[in-house]
Amino acid sequence: MARDRIELAGVLAAAEAAAPMESLDVVARNLQDRFDARYVSFLFVDVIGRRMVRVSKEGASQRGRYAEQIPLAGSVYDEVLRTQRLVRAEDRRLGYRVVAPVTNRGDVIGVLELTLPHATPEVLVGVEEAAHALAYIIIADRRFTDLYHWGQRTTPVSLAAEIQRQLLPSAPSCEAPQFTLAAALVPADSISGDTYDYTLDYDTLHLSVTDAVGHDADSALLATLLISASRGARRAGADLSEQARQTHQALFDHGSEALATGQLFRIPLDGSGARLINAGHPWPLRLREGTVQEVSLDVDLPFGVPSSDPYRVQDLDLRPGDRLLLYTDGMQERQAETVDLPGIICDTAAEHPREVVRTLTAAVTDACNGHLTDDATVLCLDWHGAHGGGRHAKAEADAPA
Repeated sequence: MARDRIELAGVLAAAEAAAPMESLDVVARNLQDRFDARYVSFLFVDVIGRRMVRVSKEGASQRGRYAEQIPLAGSVYDEVLRTQRLVRAEDRRLGYRVVAPVTNRGDVIGVLELTLPHATPEVLVGVEEAAHALAYIIIADRRFTDLYHWGQRTTPVSLAAEIQRQLLPSAPSCEAPQFTLAAALVPADSISGDTYDYTLDYDTLHLSVTDAVGHDADSALLATLLISASRGARRAGADLSEQARQTHQALFDHGSEALATGQLFRIPLDGSGARLINAGHPWPLRLREGTVQEVSLDVDLPFGVPSSDPYRVQDLDLRPGDRLLLYTDGMQERQAETVDLPGIICDTAAEHPREVVRTLTAAVTDACNGHLTDDATVLCLDWHGAHGGGRHAKAEADAPA
């Protein structure tokens, strides 16, 4: 155990000493030196969540945005990402092909793939530890290089999409003892201003889902006002009512066309009572004891609509074992009306929220033949409770009832 810790510390120290775009080289050399590994590569999940993009040790920075793309569905990478378990397969010519998840706090970054002459349990544990270290290394290094952005982009990105993408949290999934959440946004052909947001402080989980009117850069700019005002108020310590007021005021001051629906949530981690504000947004869906129901809420006017009435802070009945689904109207508009959201929620009850949002967004995308007329955003929250045992990164652990 002590030797393993020394090895892991050595990987992190070597990564710190290397240039930010050479992280894979550092991990690959470590695996080569320790286990005689060959053909070491890292594969990203692309922005759409349907392809893996390979970056290998040999010339990773040279190939950059032209890296190999592999369909995710039905692949070994799909299995590894879904189960969060290492997969080993014997190769008579090369030894063993090993694929390990690269994940941090539930945020799936990709997989580490390599070939080994021997795959003993001790070696596989070493590979898993290296993959976990690589997750931390990538999270640190992607602040300094566009290499990881290149890897995730398998289609052209418009200006509006660039703005919208930068508004989202850097990790679409998060795990803690009290909850597990995952979110996804599938943009329309003409970006329509959806955002989601979450953050943690010492005692509270903060969530939001918003939908600004309009398309293309105009809606992306409204979304920027919306999310910036909301975050600014939250970070200044404003209560939920004041956060909503400042969000509304930012859009109101911008002009009569600046409107957005949205929901703001604050969920105390001690289980003392979740609260929310609903600004004209679709009601959430809640899975409890095998049954999906809409959460009935009072409806206030959208942000930006002239009104002298304050936004009402409402109580949210949230119990340990509940699964809560927040979404924008793009999940049910036009062709997407055929998507049975409650049915999919029931069918995926045993899955990790990552898989729930992936299944839902894939269903909407397929229903629209890959061309959405409105952004489709979904956030799935599993509430374990103040004393919940939490959910490990493995999908099958602690599934909700």
